[in-house]
Amino acid sequence: MIEVFDLVKEYRSGDGATVRAVDGVSFVVHPGEMVGLLGGNGAGKTTTMRILATLLKPTAGTASIAGHDVRTEPLAVRGRLGYVSATTGVPDRLTPREVLASFGRLYGLRRGHLADRIDSLSATLDLGGFIDRPCGRLSSGQRQRVSLGRALVHDPPVLVLDEPTSALDVLGSRDLLALLDRLRDDGRTILLSTHRLHEIERRCDRFLVISGGRILADGTREALVAGHEGGLEAAFFAAVAPEARL
Repeated sequence: MIEVFDLVKEYRSGDGATVRAVDGVSFVVHPGEMVGLLGGNGAGKTTTMRILATLLKPTAGTASIAGHDVRTEPLAVRGRLGYVSATTGVPDRLTPREVLASFGRLYGLRRGHLADRIDSLSATLDLGGFIDRPCGRLSSGQRQRVSLGRALVHDPPVLVLDEPTSALDVLGSRDLLALLDRLRDDGRTILLSTHRLHEIERRCDRFLVISGGRILADGTREALVAGHEGGLEAAFFAAVAPEARL
């Protein structure tokens, strides 16, 4: 469902030098998988995810979502992808119902189907207690659930989630991750990044470790932690240690 091959993204720095934020990244996420993308600040994970969401154009390489190329078929990609980031906001003056309705119309959902979809998402995301309250009066956890609802309103088969729990407390993170478990069990493909490795260590089917714009490791938890005491966190630090010394 997600295919990335030799992806490159370069920027021009203020002094005119070329900075390569993504450097030949390749990976695949299969249908029904939840894959964790692990990396520190500046590792290239957010840039990669923004390319998959068609928010950035790659400098070179290819990426596709459900068989559609992010460069040549951006509208088809957006119709099959739900994207949420830590900075994804919701308008303070709109209610969750209005947010979902607005984005549903943008995706071409007809009125009757959209109403049913909003009711379904309200139940799935537990929005009922505040669905008609302005988003400016919601907690961080409630706002993030609305953001996820916005990403799900068109029922996409693929979710790309960049640090979705960073603004949440322990209870909010637990509830959101439990919801992702259910979405994966329903067959959705999920690519998820986070700095909180303990939250996803036992949840993801597979992990990708990225540093310096390159994929350094790709495997299941069991494969990555083999020979490392301390679990996934120890395996992550071992994988990125050579990069950290560069």
